[in-house]
Amino acid sequence: MSNTTELKLGQKLNEGKTKQIFELVDEPGHVLVQSKDQITAGNAVRKDQMEGKAAIANKTTSSVFKLLQDAGFKTAFVRQHSDTAFVASRCEMIPIEWVCRRIATGSFLKRNPGVKEGYRFSPLKMEMFFKDDANNDPQWSEEQLLAAGFELAGLTIGRCEVDIMSKSTVAIFEVLEKAWGTQDCTLVDMKIEFGVNVTTKEIVLADVIDNDSWRLWPAGDRSQQKDKQVYRDLKEVTPEAMQMVKRNFEWVAERVKLLLESQAKGRVVVLMGSTSDVAHCEKIRKACGSYGIPCHLRVTSAHKGPDETLRIKAEYEGDGVPTIFVAVAGRSNGLGPVMSGNTAYPVINCPPVTPDWGAQDIWSSLRMPSGLGCSTVLSPEAAAQFAAQILGLNDHLVWARLRASMLNTWVSLKQADKKARARDRK
Repeated sequence: MSNTTELKLGQKLNEGKTKQIFELVDEPGHVLVQSKDQITAGNAVRKDQMEGKAAIANKTTSSVFKLLQDAGFKTAFVRQHSDTAFVASRCEMIPIEWVCRRIATGSFLKRNPGVKEGYRFSPLKMEMFFKDDANNDPQWSEEQLLAAGFELAGLTIGRCEVDIMSKSTVAIFEVLEKAWGTQDCTLVDMKIEFGVNVTTKEIVLADVIDNDSWRLWPAGDRSQQKDKQVYRDLKEVTPEAMQMVKRNFEWVAERVKLLLESQAKGRVVVLMGSTSDVAHCEKIRKACGSYGIPCHLRVTSAHKGPDETLRIKAEYEGDGVPTIFVAVAGRSNGLGPVMSGNTAYPVINCPPVTPDWGAQDIWSSLRMPSGLGCSTVLSPEAAAQFAAQILGLNDHLVWARLRASMLNTWVSLKQADKKARARDRK
């Protein structure tokens, strides 16, 4: 990693308990987020130096933000700059901690007597806390947040913005929960913060997400917890105890890097009956690429060369890679039914429907003999999405892109509605 001295730092914009924020003179709109070797608990009532924490925290945050950004979430993260710092888009921070819980534990139990530890929230439990150290970060309601009328970087935080942050918090939790599940680790709860990008005026995930931000229970066992709660629970801070805390933080930082890797990389194989269908198939391939799924195009006719069609099928069945076949055939679709009748792998029909005979041709993809289970999706983009949903069941990175895409579609509609209402009021 490069050294922070290579960047020309401007004024210090902010300093918190665990990090400093510096203006970057040669990168307008960007800041340097420099982590510190300090660990705190109880609004810094307890604080200690932990050598190496800055590097561990920065590694964790950078990996988490890369995972989320690659999936399609809007974040302030730009790049990791050094072992202890990263570059981010400059934001005006919204002074709210958004907390998302899957399992009841910690402060929730104190605020909700009678709820047993381990109670599982489905759907997720959402809470928000106003960042105010002097008053121990009081819990706020949506109504309080709306009444505050925060205006940051020219954006007023109203109903639309609150809903976006709420929906985003749930989606981000679900993506990280599924990712940690690949390491047999339960994401119990998590806190995140949002800011308004001063350049784009968009709400983005900002601040940091490191081992101070969540509770992690390997194998769902609280006694094995690896997060900062171990430090909070210390009856006495000793050198030996701090080494144990550091080992936990290092364990998390190393595991987080594994979350960037797919555990079950699959693929889509598009079989087209004729080269005249290439344009249709390229749309499928492009859409697959948006989910990070490799897509192979092959040409074969189940009517004119069934032996070759079955040979191609066997070629992809033989290497153990999870595969979904997409059959693209106009007129009489023999590809989909023949493939479905001869493989246990999923088969999706995606016929290129034409305006002349399309209403008749489509029945060769819809009405199947008994024992065949191929589905039919007319849109090439939707066929790729369906394939991604199947592969995403066992590939958390594909699932993350699907989840982010769902969120971004919802946000676009929410923002379009806000603009429509604003026009009506003029």
